[in-house]
Amino acid sequence: MSAIKAALKAAKGALDKHEYDKAVEHATQVLKKDPRNYHANVFLGLAFEKLSRYEESEKAYTAATAVKASDPLAWQGLVALYEQQGSRKLENYHDAAARLAHLFIEVDDKSRCQTVVDKYIDFARKVGSRTQYKHSLELLLPGTELYDYLEGRILHPSYTYTKLAEIVEQDEKERINYEIGQRRTRLGAKIDQVTVEVKREVLQNSDLEALYQHVIDWTDDDETRRLYEEKLLQHAYETLIALPGAQKPSKRDEVIRLAKGLVILKHPFALAWKISLEWQDVERLEELDAGLLREYIEYFPEDGLGKVLKGYLESEISVFPKRELSQEDKHEQKDEIPTMTAEDRLILMTDGLQDSPTSVLSHRIMGEYYLYLDEYECAVETARKARQQVGVVSRMSGLPFTNTRDAIDIVLGTALVQYQAPRHHPEARSLFESILTRKPADSSALVGIGLILEEQEQFEQAIDFLERALMHAPSTRIKAEAAWCRALNGDYASACSELEECLPQVFASDVRTKALRAQILYRIGVCMWELDDSRSSRKDRNRAYARFISALQADANFAPAYTSLGIYYGEYARDQSRARKCFQKAFELSSSEVVAAERLAQLFAKTSEWDLVEIVAQRVVESGKLRPPPGSRKKGISWPFAALGVVQLNNHDYPKSIVSFQSALRISPKHYYSWVGLGESYQRSGRYMAATKALEQAQKLEQELGPDVLGDTWFSKYMLANVKRELGEYDGAIAAYKEVLALRRNEYGVSIAFLQTLIEAAWDNLRLGFFGRAIESVQEALEAAKDIVTWRKDAYNLWKAVGDLCSVYTYIQSYIQHFPIQDIQSLLKHDFKVEEYELMADFDEVDWSAFDASTTGDSPDSMLQCCSFAIILAQKRAISCCAHDPYARAVAWYNLGWAEHRAHACRHRGKPQAIKQLNHLKASVQCFKRAIELESGNAEFWNSLGIVTSQLNPRVAQHSFVRSLYLNDKNARTWTNLGFFYLTEGDIQLANDALTRAQSVDPDHAQAWLGQGLLAAQLGETGEARSLFTHAFEIADASATQIQRSYASSTLDHLLSLPGASNDIASLLQPLLALRQLSKLSLNELPYDHIRSLFEERIGDQANASQGLSSICSTLETEYEMSESSQTLKHFAQAKADWSRCLLAERKFDSATENAQTALDLSAEEEDQPSMAQTRLSAHLSAGLGHFYQGCMDDSTVMFKGALEETQGDPDIVCLLARVLWAKGGGQERSIARDQLFDSIEKHPGHVATTLLLSVIAVLDADHATIEAVSEDLQQLRCRDDLTPQQHTQLAQLLDTITALYPDNKDPISAQMSNAVTAVMLGPSLPYGWSQLANLTDDPHPAEMAILAAVRKAPPRGDLGAADLSEAYAGTQGGEDAQRSIMLAPWQSFGWKALTSV
Repeated sequence: MSAIKAALKAAKGALDKHEYDKAVEHATQVLKKDPRNYHANVFLGLAFEKLSRYEESEKAYTAATAVKASDPLAWQGLVALYEQQGSRKLENYHDAAARLAHLFIEVDDKSRCQTVVDKYIDFARKVGSRTQYKHSLELLLPGTELYDYLEGRILHPSYTYTKLAEIVEQDEKERINYEIGQRRTRLGAKIDQVTVEVKREVLQNSDLEALYQHVIDWTDDDETRRLYEEKLLQHAYETLIALPGAQKPSKRDEVIRLAKGLVILKHPFALAWKISLEWQDVERLEELDAGLLREYIEYFPEDGLGKVLKGYLESEISVFPKRELSQEDKHEQKDEIPTMTAEDRLILMTDGLQDSPTSVLSHRIMGEYYLYLDEYECAVETARKARQQVGVVSRMSGLPFTNTRDAIDIVLGTALVQYQAPRHHPEARSLFESILTRKPADSSALVGIGLILEEQEQFEQAIDFLERALMHAPSTRIKAEAAWCRALNGDYASACSELEECLPQVFASDVRTKALRAQILYRIGVCMWELDDSRSSRKDRNRAYARFISALQADANFAPAYTSLGIYYGEYARDQSRARKCFQKAFELSSSEVVAAERLAQLFAKTSEWDLVEIVAQRVVESGKLRPPPGSRKKGISWPFAALGVVQLNNHDYPKSIVSFQSALRISPKHYYSWVGLGESYQRSGRYMAATKALEQAQKLEQELGPDVLGDTWFSKYMLANVKRELGEYDGAIAAYKEVLALRRNEYGVSIAFLQTLIEAAWDNLRLGFFGRAIESVQEALEAAKDIVTWRKDAYNLWKAVGDLCSVYTYIQSYIQHFPIQDIQSLLKHDFKVEEYELMADFDEVDWSAFDASTTGDSPDSMLQCCSFAIILAQKRAISCCAHDPYARAVAWYNLGWAEHRAHACRHRGKPQAIKQLNHLKASVQCFKRAIELESGNAEFWNSLGIVTSQLNPRVAQHSFVRSLYLNDKNARTWTNLGFFYLTEGDIQLANDALTRAQSVDPDHAQAWLGQGLLAAQLGETGEARSLFTHAFEIADASATQIQRSYASSTLDHLLSLPGASNDIASLLQPLLALRQLSKLSLNELPYDHIRSLFEERIGDQANASQGLSSICSTLETEYEMSESSQTLKHFAQAKADWSRCLLAERKFDSATENAQTALDLSAEEEDQPSMAQTRLSAHLSAGLGHFYQGCMDDSTVMFKGALEETQGDPDIVCLLARVLWAKGGGQERSIARDQLFDSIEKHPGHVATTLLLSVIAVLDADHATIEAVSEDLQQLRCRDDLTPQQHTQLAQLLDTITALYPDNKDPISAQMSNAVTAVMLGPSLPYGWSQLANLTDDPHPAEMAILAAVRKAPPRGDLGAADLSEAYAGTQGGEDAQRSIMLAPWQSFGWKALTSV
């Protein structure tokens, strides 16, 4: 024991000397001997604490407390130890401090106990978290041992509870925000749903309300108590909102209790007062506590609900008595606040409603007030918002609000009955019926359904509902409405008497019933009006008229009375001015006055005030009274939509007019004029098929309704004709116009449309190549113009059309001889002024005298000039007809410019540039300039100026094209013109760029492809140029003469470059068509007429070719006699040579030899020129063959020898000469023929025709040696790749003949079989080998292959003749094939023989 005491003493001394390591050592020695030594553990804990070895110190102190739990020394050490460690050991500090405080309680040491508690709480406040601080404060709460012991020495409980409440408030707020932030990022999370869930979790388990209640219970400060009562109510209210429906009732009762408590205390907390007011489910507003309402206004004068309540209590609809004021109060109110007017009250209530968007009571009151003011739209909007807010409040509180919902539904239904009636009647009726299921005696719902039935013209049912309402709630208003339903049902006498009974019950002095009195008086007037419909009765100012006036005296804003007075003034008093004013007043007061609106719209339409018509019709549409509800007997009103359609049609707003007419037709499907208007709208907007259907429907209605109902119906036929015209169905359009003109002969619009359609049909036929039809249309148009000029000579469109119909003749010049000069002259001469035709005469030299002089000639050129002058004069007269319209004048100058340009083109076609007169071209420039001055933004005007100035001033032309493209860069014609301009100026790159742009803008613009073709030809790319010309011709109109020229000439060049290409007849038809069209369109196209004749010759049309060449020869002969030009002489010789070939083909041998000889004579002086070699060769051959067929062998031989000299021994000519000599029959001639052939084969080895001819001569001469030699040559020739199908066939036939005649000791059948097989192998696509093989075998396959090969070689895929194809069909020996063979070539014997063998 002494050792332990010594060690303890040493440890104590070491602690005093701050030798803490020695203290640890000494204390440890003691504990080794006595582990439960209290002081050793205390000393050890203290030493470890000083050494900052806190865990070991805590263990030592804990061990000490375990030895002596009631000794405070160890607990004090623990408290000091925990305090040094800050917040890390704050929870242990709490337990240690509490234990130490209890020890001081046991020893009754209040001072030390309070010190421990205060020190701990202050330390927790400084270093601990809010939760730890809250935990520390809980030591001081009433009911704890410490509070009971230290009461009066520590904080007051109200302060403690306040601190705890603040801490919990902050914790809950942070927790809610944190959880919302975490959960809102989850997939599919919605912020509203997440917020409700989080608040439910937090608030449902919150202790905050208990803390608030403790603060309220313990505090002595009234302000603090009221503050925490507010917080308690607010927290309970928020908890109620978050709770699920099943848990709401108990919490709701608590919230209501708290709110009522604050209201009883008159504490101005808005939430409490609003709960007390808003959550009352009253059936009528008079069930509310008036005192409570006035107190709310007093406490919350600036609140939205307070403003509404203040206005309501002072309004006419308030059921609460006005508050009685003392004399002193009245005096003060008079001095301070002026009396509120109705306008001020409405403004106050409106502001209040805006300030309280969630208040159900505000919306309910304002809905009823809007109903009183007849502001039905506002009432509907307010009631709908009220329904939404009731649902929100019901979900928040869990209250059903049945009475409130019904009251709001009554307001909404009543407003819907009147607002845009009858659009919303189905909705209103469903609301009323829903109320009646719960409250069968509700008079407002019964009246609402009665009014709906009245609007639907179901008057008997309406009377029933109104009488039921009258039974449950007697009312003058309901009685008057029931009487009016009887009147509408036809019982005007009873209705009039009942209305007279109602009138004394409505006082004129009562402001609230002035509208009802006016309505009753008006309805009495209507009954009187209908009871006696005689004119005298209705004119009587003491009957219905007096009642209408009395109604207006009762209520100057009663619109129906103005409508009836308007009818009275318009139909009986004959005062249209007053009638118009009455209708305007009625419609201004109410858009529901449809009758007044219709009369007003008719009056405005008569004076063409279309803007006012639109305003009236649009307002009626917006009123919602046009379409009846489903099940209603009332007919819809379609005229406002039709009127809107007419206005929009006049304003060129076609999409809107379509919608308007469609709306009208949905209401009245058999409204004829709406169908016509719809058709016109479709037509003007470019929807022609839809227009056709609409107008056809209108015509069906014409047949159903008849002219007695519809009146004049020609306009629909006229519009249908317009549609067909736009669709390009000109025949149908012309027939329709004629039908209309039969009804309306002098209708200018129809006549001009008919005239323009005839001209458009002419242009369309010209485009399609139907030139005769085009001339027929023009002639008919001329007759129409002659008729129009007799009664409308000053019409711009008439003279433009006259110019256009004359233009057609300049484009189809083959009909120029048929130009009706006399008719045109009389037409232009009709009531004219000389100065009209002298316009621009200084430039173009064209006036009436010039035109009159041009009518005397009868040559095509004279007729063409006369036609050009007629076009110019017609366009000049058109300018004089539109002097007051700048836009029409611009177009007229533009048309005159093109007329001048056309005259220039017709006058100088085919003439060299040097001899051209430019007066028309200069006049054209002036015309286009004037057009641009009048309308400078027109791209077509600039484009035209560029075209006509290209020859005069290239800089101006380029500027004009660029300006046109600036205005419209999507015009392919302008890009093409610019490309041609650059091409003529030699700028290849810019020309290519411009033409490429034109092709990209419009790939079907043929002129752009022509320009690319000319560009390729200029660059030497003939193949590419020909392809481009071909494509241009395929997509071009039939009137594109330059394309036809380029295409035909390029095709001819291609055929001449490929000797075998001309054998394909199909490839010749298209260029021949182009040339024939060209011959119709343009006169004196001698080069292209010559080319046309050559194409006709190649396809075998010898008659037309001969006729054309004959005409060409005559023209050239005449031209040569006038000019004696060597070039003309050369062309004449070529034409003669070509004509001789055609005559030879026609077997006119005399004429052929004569023309050939003429060609040779004419070209004798030019024989050394290479260009005449082919002409002379053709003439020699034609003459030689002509003499040959005439039997003049000597002359024929001379000609062929001349041909040989011309060609220097051409093998083909040698073959022809050999045939002639052989045909002559003499031995010498045949010997010469052999010698010529042998010489030719030596010079041209491998020449197929020569070899074949020598082989035939050898066979005929039976020359075995020669036959053997040529047989080998023939076998070698068969293997060549350059043989034509005809040469293959000729070789095979010759070898078969040699094999048959000279079998060479072989089986003839085997040899022929070998030849046939060889022919098939060398030419499997040729029919001859297969036919021979079929003749030698019984197998049907070779014959079928022969037919297949022959069909593939037939035109247009080949040039196999009809005889060869017939032979192939005959080879099958079948009956059907034999008939086909006969059909293909009835002059051949193959088919007949095959048919006889069947």
